[in-house]
Parts: sequence; structure tokens; C-alpha cells
Amino acid sequence: MNGGFLRPAFRLLLLAVFAALAAMMSGCSLFGPTEQPPAPISEATVTPLVVPALEPASEPEPAEAPEPKEPKKPRPPVVKPHKPEPPPPVAAPTPPPPPPAPAPLIVTRTLDRNATHGLLDSEVQKTDGKVIGRAVDMTADASGTPRQMIVNLQGFLGIGDRKMGFPWTAFRFTPNAKSAPITITTPPNQLAAANRPKPSASLATPLAGVTAAPAVPPGQLEMLDTDVERPNGGKVGRVIDVLIDANAQPQAVVLDVSGIISPDRRSIVANWSALRFVTRDKTLHPLMDLNDAQIKASPSYEADKPIRAVSPAPPPAPASAATAGPSSSAVAASTARTSR
Repeated sequence: MNGGFLRPAFRLLLLAVFAALAAMMSGCSLFGPTEQPPAPISEATVTPLVVPALEPASEPEPAEAPEPKEPKKPRPPVVKPHKPEPPPPVAAPTPPPPPPAPAPLIVTRTLDRNATHGLLDSEVQKTDGKVIGRAVDMTADASGTPRQMIVNLQGFLGIGDRKMGFPWTAFRFTPNAKSAPITITTPPNQLAAANRPKPSASLATPLAGVTAAPAVPPGQLEMLDTDVERPNGGKVGRVIDVLIDANAQPQAVVLDVSGIISPDRRSIVANWSALRFVTRDKTLHPLMDLNDAQIKASPSYEADKPIRAVSPAPPPAPASAATAGPSSSAVAASTARTSR
């Protein structure tokens, strides 16, 4: 609005609005009822209902017979492919028996230190407990039976010492004794009157106060410092001691085997039963079947270790004898069952 006059566009809009309102109001009953002519009245006419005649029910048509089916052609049998039967299993060959374990080289036996005692340098006492000397050697015969013990009877300050042989049965052994382990049971009067040994012919000028050891009777052998050999003449070792039990029975010999298989100093213990004595050149010789391998396998003799005496292992039994044994037993058992 400019200066109180409407713009021309706005005035045109108002005119259009008023015109629309007027057109709407002209068709409305607000401006008075409009009379319409009544509809003409006519009588109703009845139209008859025509029902069509019912046709007779027709007979059902016969069902058509099904066409015969053609017989099915038999199917050809299914032929499975023939699988060849697997060949019968072939028994695996019995594996050969394992090789037998190598035969032992030696047989060992453990000796109780409280039940055995070395002979060499063991004190010898009388029944009253007085020490009269030390054992220095023993003799044995061809059967290995001890025959004599050689005792170094002590004098005064080493003067008058002499070696004398006494019957082996005149001694009693007490290996675990705290005092002298060997006791001579010869009565004192017989001990004093014992025959003194004669001087050895090999000593042209015997030392004053010392007499030679008694001559070894024929058929006997001094054991200490004697070489033990093999049947073929090879050396096994040198006897350095004999181990005696409480029953005065030798149990083993201590052998110095130094230099036999090695330069080291070494000693072993061999069972007394492994020794055998043969006469050669009118002299007894101790033999033992210990080869170098068996000596090497033998445990060393040491003061702080158990005493293990060795013997050569016996040869294995022949296979035929081992097989025959069970079969003979089986036959005997079968015979016994049959007799029942």
C-alpha cells in the first residue's frame, strides 16, 4: 500500500476471490429453494417367471475302458563287474630267532670280608694269646688240600727269627678276630721241641741267628710267589695271598696280574676251586684256565671294595643236548600219564 492505494496486482487478486465466492453461492440453496417437477406415477406390472422344463437326466456315459498297457519289458539284469578274489594271505616267514646272548666270560662269587682272612703276614698266637710269629706261606698237595703252614717264629729284635713248617691241622682260624686271626693249638712242650729246619744248601754263609725255611716235602707246593699258568704255558698271574675261612679252608687266591694285559699294577681274586695242580718235571704246578679276555673282565681286588672271586665260565652246552633234554622229559611225562 503506497499512499493509501492498493497496488494493482493485489486488487486483481481480491476481485478474483470475490468472483469465486459468488459462483459458489449461486448454486447453493441458501439463495432460495428451486422447484422441480414431480416424477410421473405408473402402475407396476407383474412379469411371469418362466421356469425352464427340466430335461430328463441323461444316462451316464459308459466309462471308457482303459487302454491295455503294454507289458513292461524286463530290464536286463545288472551285471556287476567281477572282482577277482584276493589271493589267500601268505603267511609271513617266521623270523629267525635272535642270536643267543654271548656266553659270560667269567663266573663271580662274593666273599664276606668278615668270614675270610688273608694268610700272608697274619699274626699267629698260642692258645694263651701270646703272639709267636707271622704266617708267611702254606703248602698244598696235588689235590689242592692244604698240608702245612710256614710260620716265621720271631726272636728278639729280629735275632733268632726262623721259619718253621707246622701241620695245617694244628691251626685254628678266626677271620674276624680283633687280635691274631690264627691260633696254633700245638701244646707248648711240643712247640718248643719242634724240629728246627736244616740250613738250605743254597745258603753257603747263612746269616747269624737266621735259619733257612724247611725243605718242602715231596708232592707239596709252596703257594706264595708261585706263578699260575695256563695249560698252554701262558702266565695268568703270581700268587700274592690266600684267603682262608673260619673252617681253615682256602677260598681264593689273590693273583698279581700286572703286565699281563696292561702295564698297570693290578690284582684279582680267583676261586681256589678254579686251580688244579699237575706234576711236571717232578714238581707241582698250579694251572688255571683264565685267558686275557677273562682276566680283563675280572674285577680288581681292592681293600675298600667287596671281594669278588672269579672262575672261568663253563662252556655252553651243545644245542643237540639242549634240544634232546626237553623232548626226553616230554616223552617221560607222556609215558607216565599213559600208565595212569
